[in-house]
Amino acid sequence: MLKENGELRELIRKTALLNASQHGGKAQIGAILGKILGEKAELRTQVKELSAVINEVLSEVNRLSLEEQKRIVAEKWPETAQKKPKVEEEKRLPPLPNVDKYKQVVTRFSPNPDCVLHLGSARAILLSYEYARMYNGKFVLRFEDTDPKVKKPSLEFYPKIIDDLAWLGCKVDEEYIQSDRLPIYYEYAKKLIGDGNAYICTCVPDEFREKTLAKQPCPCRDQPPEEHLKRWQRMLDGTYPEGSAVVRIKTDLNYPNPAVRDWPALRIIDTAKFPHPRVGSKYRVWPLYNMAAGVDDHLLGITHIIRGKEHQTNGVRQEFLYKHLGWEYPQAIHYGRLKITGAFLSKSKIVAGVRDGSFTGWDDPRLATFAALRRRGITAGAIKKMIIDVGPKPADVTLSWENLYSYNRKILDPQCDRYFFVAEPAKLTIKNVPKEFNVKLPLHPEKPEEGVRQYTLTPHGDEDAVLFWIAKKDAVNMEAGKVVRLMELFNVQVDKATEDLVEAVFVSESYEDVRKARAQLIHWIPVGAEFPCSVVMPDALVVEGFAEGACKKLKPDAVIQFERFGFVRVDATADDMLAYYAHK
Repeated sequence: MLKENGELRELIRKTALLNASQHGGKAQIGAILGKILGEKAELRTQVKELSAVINEVLSEVNRLSLEEQKRIVAEKWPETAQKKPKVEEEKRLPPLPNVDKYKQVVTRFSPNPDCVLHLGSARAILLSYEYARMYNGKFVLRFEDTDPKVKKPSLEFYPKIIDDLAWLGCKVDEEYIQSDRLPIYYEYAKKLIGDGNAYICTCVPDEFREKTLAKQPCPCRDQPPEEHLKRWQRMLDGTYPEGSAVVRIKTDLNYPNPAVRDWPALRIIDTAKFPHPRVGSKYRVWPLYNMAAGVDDHLLGITHIIRGKEHQTNGVRQEFLYKHLGWEYPQAIHYGRLKITGAFLSKSKIVAGVRDGSFTGWDDPRLATFAALRRRGITAGAIKKMIIDVGPKPADVTLSWENLYSYNRKILDPQCDRYFFVAEPAKLTIKNVPKEFNVKLPLHPEKPEEGVRQYTLTPHGDEDAVLFWIAKKDAVNMEAGKVVRLMELFNVQVDKATEDLVEAVFVSESYEDVRKARAQLIHWIPVGAEFPCSVVMPDALVVEGFAEGACKKLKPDAVIQFERFGFVRVDATADDMLAYYAHK
């Protein structure tokens, strides 16, 4: 008997102590079983008995303190005591350029509060935040809300964005809102105009465009600063209506890219028609992106701007602004486009879909918003790991949902408790069950300390039958004469089967009896121990079924694994259970 094999017990004890000392004092049965079978392949036919011995030794080893475990290892096997477990090397971000030029590294994330945040924002957020932390610097949140007409901000999104950042684990050191800073932009606009580095253009847009493409100045450009200061006042006091005048920053008219030539910095918006949600109609002259962002990056001390390469032209525009004002431009790191196939990332379509009821809310599972990912059980840690592994490389990168799921799976698998869920339940009747079974199902296969789900199965009636619920997809695969194994329980042979009802007879208990035949393993729930459960899938379709009665104790936000189904996040467990599907 393996139980009485002293040499084997000592090998198990050594393996368990080494494993425990490397995993915080708790040995993991899966790792030990694999190690023993790797060294003693002849024991593969005695897995059940071997597992019992391992569990006995583990119980003893895991009662010891971590310090005691390490002492025994060092004393009995000194040649292994110094060995460190192999760990997967964690990818790190490459260093930022010219860090030594600055007293403190300061980065920023600058969303327009016209929608909740989604996966497309993750790179800008996490790279900026992680670099600030890498250099013990500052991470600034700046709401860029200076377009009350086309990309109109909404009051509901300011706090939602803050909540999303908190969920990602990105602690904001300073927060600014550009709609509070209009007087600052006016001050610098007036200075630029007075110094002759900006002017008020009243040309028809098409005529200005023709002049620019021809590398020629428009008629407004060479007017004296005094004239432009008068025009500036007319923009502010309402003399000029919307669309009739714009402040332009002087650049090189021969610059190769026409989009850089004398770019627009401020324009008039009729806020009687398009009031701003925070400041109403207080202002009528609003800065465009490059004016507001350029001024703020300097005044807020941003040292490193981390953004997509589509902003490279904006960087060139802003460098002209900085030169006029005598400022030094920050370091700019431009990363390539990150495409995630299948992810719904259009903010305008997300907002429209929520408003018209096409989506159930910002956390609709079909969306790639952080709210939706959070509700499905996708962890912030998985998103962070994926983004850091991609890094700030300039090349375009295409990822899939499965890439994100792979990162998430590595986080969830070691920590999530296991339960059974039968989708679209069918009934299974098993006859000739020889005795009462008191079955204990581990909550986690590698964490015995997590406990068990326990069910007593008592045969009843003249046929000694036990009734179960199984998934319809398993029922439709049943054939008369086929032997299947109920996971962690016993083996049965099918008598007859339909998609709604399967009748079978008890065959044996041992897994070894059916292992070589590669019998199908199915999960189950005893009739009477079921808990109605609905699982919302990523496409918003709902799968109805039964979860184990043990799931009644689960709290909302718990993430668990339904074996042979996938990871889910618990949304509610009041009268029945509602869960959201994460992934396999």
